[in-house]
Amino acid sequence: MRGHAAGQAAGDEFTYGDRRRLERALAAARAASLYRRLEAVLLVAEGEPVSAAARRVRAARLSVQRWVARYLRTREPGALADRPRPGRPRAAAALTAKRLAAVLATDPRALGYRATTWTAPLLASHLRAHEGLAVSERTVRRRLHERRYRWKRPRHVYRDRATHVAQKKGA
Repeated sequence: MRGHAAGQAAGDEFTYGDRRRLERALAAARAASLYRRLEAVLLVAEGEPVSAAARRVRAARLSVQRWVARYLRTREPGALADRPRPGRPRAAAALTAKRLAAVLATDPRALGYRATTWTAPLLASHLRAHEGLAVSERTVRRRLHERRYRWKRPRHVYRDRATHVAQKKGA
């Protein structure tokens, strides 16, 4: 790209096959960032100056130059896609599905808690105190949701049914 005079299009480096490949990739693109890059490179391939293509897709001129260079190195539209990024590591990676299931299988009363069911705050507190896992309530909720655990309020069921229920119901 450096060999081009200011404002001169880089379209003469592209072939008819390149333009066709870019058009097909543009039609199939689902990610907005990939669509934008493909559109910018296609505009340059069709003879538009890099600065005009950059204005049209609202990107920096230097970015468009890099995208064009990246495409021309491989002649593959997939080269313009975002590369996978490592991202932030999971909080409490030691909180595995097996470990979570083992804790949830125990009755909180058997462990000395004054609760009949696990709640996210109680579970987070237990994991911090007894399992050595520093997890927040939010992390516990996310992990429970990932594992498709559901919580419903306990329903009171009377042991014995009243003998005069039918009379109360109007029968």
